[in-house]
Amino acid sequence: MNERLKSDEIEVTVVDPEVQQEPEESRVSTLRLVATLAIAGALAGLLIVMVNLHTKPIIDVYRAEQLRLAVYEVLPGVTNYRTLYRVDDTLVSEVPAGAKASDFRQAYVGYDDDGDLVGVAVSRGESGFADVVLVIFGFEPDTGIVLGKKVLESKETPGLGDKIFKDLDFVQQFFDRPQTPLKAIKAGTGKGLPGEIDAITGATISSKVVVSIINNGVAEWQPLLEQVNLEQTLPEEAQ
Repeated sequence: MNERLKSDEIEVTVVDPEVQQEPEESRVSTLRLVATLAIAGALAGLLIVMVNLHTKPIIDVYRAEQLRLAVYEVLPGVTNYRTLYRVDDTLVSEVPAGAKASDFRQAYVGYDDDGDLVGVAVSRGESGFADVVLVIFGFEPDTGIVLGKKVLESKETPGLGDKIFKDLDFVQQFFDRPQTPLKAIKAGTGKGLPGEIDAITGATISSKVVVSIINNGVAEWQPLLEQVNLEQTLPEEAQ
């Protein structure tokens, strides 16, 4: 009798009303949303890669052309130039086999119509007030006299720091053949020394960065340039 009662017992499950099971439809919707976002993200990433692959060569060509024009700008009187590549602290006319020219720092040696050396242009970047300031400048390798400068990249404060390339009076000072090492001074306080550069009022930091770039660049490149015969022009390398 007891056994029969046990077999007839009904198991009753008590469900806690505070514990709600997530409906199957809700779980499916969540998975679908996650999958959709994942696919959209993958497609967006693929699109970015494709656009970059398409535009990078165009951008590289544009930058190369702007650099070429900048060389002529910072080396007044130059009609052609050749490129030297810095490989293991040595300047060579050709990069090692299998290497890319962009992997090496470069110096641009400029000549006039008669084939005489005018100067050398190099680029250098240093941290400014807002970001890195990239400058290309020309100078005489034997004397250190600056021949010109041009800002290639800068994110300095609009209206202040950007005057390092917009203020024509400031820019002109680097084309007046100042003698390195340069020294940034407050405008109007100069003593007539050959390396004095009037800083831009309100943009002293940016002005000093440009001066520092040139001073450090000349000090860095002069010893390397002394190791090569810059007077020897190579027509096949002329730009």
